[in-house]
Amino acid sequence: STLLRVVAGLQRTDGGRVLLDGADQAGVPVHRRGLGLMFQDHQLFPHRDVGANVAFGLRMRGVSRRDQERRVGELLDLVGLPGAQRRAVAALSGGEQQRVALARALAPRPKLLMLDEPLGQLDRGLRERLVAELRTLFGRLGTTVLAVTHDQGEAFALADRVVVMRDGHIAQTGTPTEVWQRPASAFVARFLGFDNVVAATVDGAVADTAWGGVPVPEGSPQGERALLVRPAGVRIGAPEEGLRCAVGARTFRGDRVAVRLTPQRGPVLEAECALRDVPGEGETVGIRFDAAECVVLPAER
Repeated sequence: STLLRVVAGLQRTDGGRVLLDGADQAGVPVHRRGLGLMFQDHQLFPHRDVGANVAFGLRMRGVSRRDQERRVGELLDLVGLPGAQRRAVAALSGGEQQRVALARALAPRPKLLMLDEPLGQLDRGLRERLVAELRTLFGRLGTTVLAVTHDQGEAFALADRVVVMRDGHIAQTGTPTEVWQRPASAFVARFLGFDNVVAATVDGAVADTAWGGVPVPEGSPQGERALLVRPAGVRIGAPEEGLRCAVGARTFRGDRVAVRLTPQRGPVLEAECALRDVPGEGETVGIRFDAAECVVLPAER
């Protein structure tokens, strides 16, 4: 949120520059930067109907009433609310209010659209549906979008490029696939939701860890490191196969199940398996590690 405020000109920087289309924005007032900003709580005007909310930025820019009506109609069609101009804001659902706030931000045709936790107040089911819709919508508009979110799934579904921030600094940047497949640090791995991160000493294609020897891909960095084992890389088998573990909580995610395992040695592990293969809670199983799902990271500091 602080970064968005800096880009918008609402907060002074301690250092660095903000460039839009290569132009330094130092000294450029907020209303001349050509930005659209959508807040987490939408901040719609409750005393105005949907049409008046969407038209607000256009009216402030002196756009004629006829052109306002045309643009508002276009945008409400675009966000899936055709003919909603006269509806009261208070009568809208959370998802509908989110769409109105998006239409209002897009109305003045901003050079850059900024979203601050745009789906944070919606329930999970609605959030997942709207993420897919927003991705398609942004592609159709061709508008550059800068979105801030703490939801990893939301960020990876929306973005062409992901930036992971830590204490005001960039921890990693890249395409969603690059960041997901190759986290730059243990911090990034944990931020992405991976809990299976442990200190390791890598020698050749084996990492010595608290879980014992774990295979790693050929060519992995050597020496004192951190090791990420993705849940898909924890293979569950019979108790006599590999490291013995007690099965704990199970979380059902469609046709996949996340399983918490307490091993005989080392920290708790999270595994992932198909619904048909899920072990019973309290059972004892054996696990092996798949080198293809192991990533050697820089040592933690």
